[in-house]
Parts: sequence; structure tokens; C-alpha cells
Amino acid sequence: MDQNQQPVFKIEKLYVKDLSLEVPNAPAIFLEPASPAVNVELATQAAAVGEGFFEVTITVTVTAKLEEGDKVVFLVEAAQGGIFQIRNIPAEELEPILMIGCANILFPYARETISDAITRAGFQPVLLAPVNFEGMYEARQQELAAQQPKIEVPIQ
Repeated sequence: MDQNQQPVFKIEKLYVKDLSLEVPNAPAIFLEPASPAVNVELATQAAAVGEGFFEVTITVTVTAKLEEGDKVVFLVEAAQGGIFQIRNIPAEELEPILMIGCANILFPYARETISDAITRAGFQPVLLAPVNFEGMYEARQQELAAQQPKIEVPIQ
């Protein structure tokens, strides 16, 4: 295999694409003695941005609410992006690389961004648990397969 056909995987740039923090009930919320319930949502997307270059973005949304009254304590959303150079990879292997491999690279940065934003807002940091991106990818593939219309061909 000549040098130009070797598989290439390279991180070009990692960055915070978007960051939003809301503390809608400040300052009164800081006087509440109850611990909030925390909900975490995660989404991953990928897109080609040039010949052999792909942007992968992980969006993490953390919402903390007081259970009584459903009062929002804080809401943080961070989109952690990365540009990856990926070349000479079979087409069927590209999506798993983007949605699993690249997502695994981005997640620690997203986790740090979320924790830092919450701390700077005056709250105890929320430490996000590790994520099984392979399991998420496989579940999404199964979900998509289940949505495919079944074509019945009559046998004669």
C-alpha cells in the first residue's frame, strides 16, 4: 500500500462550539436548602466540512430542578466540537468512527466544560458519568432498522 492510500485519522481542532448557562431563579434559588434532581441529555452529530474533513459535535444539556414545584435551579448546554481529518477509510466504517471514536475523544472536554460552567454559576460541580457511545450507536442503528418499512413480496 503506497503512502497516499494509508488510512488517516487526525484531530485538527477541538473547541467549544456553543455554551449556554441559565440560572432563572437567582438569587432566591441559592437560599433553597433542598438538593435538586439532575437530568442529563446527550446528542451527537457529524457532518462533512471538506474533502476528508468532518466536524463532530456532542451536545450535553444538564438541567437541575427542585422536586417540589418543579423550579429550575440551573440549565447548562454545551456543544463540544471537533474537526477530524479522516481519509482512506471504507465508507461503511466512517459512521462508527465519527459517532463512536470521535465522540469518545470529545466527551471529556464536554464534561469539563459543563462542570466548569456549573461551578462558575455558584453550584457544586456536576460530574458526568462515562458514556458508552458504542452502545448508543448500536441502539440508534437498531431503532432505525425497526423504523424501516417492511416490504412484503407475494410468493406465487
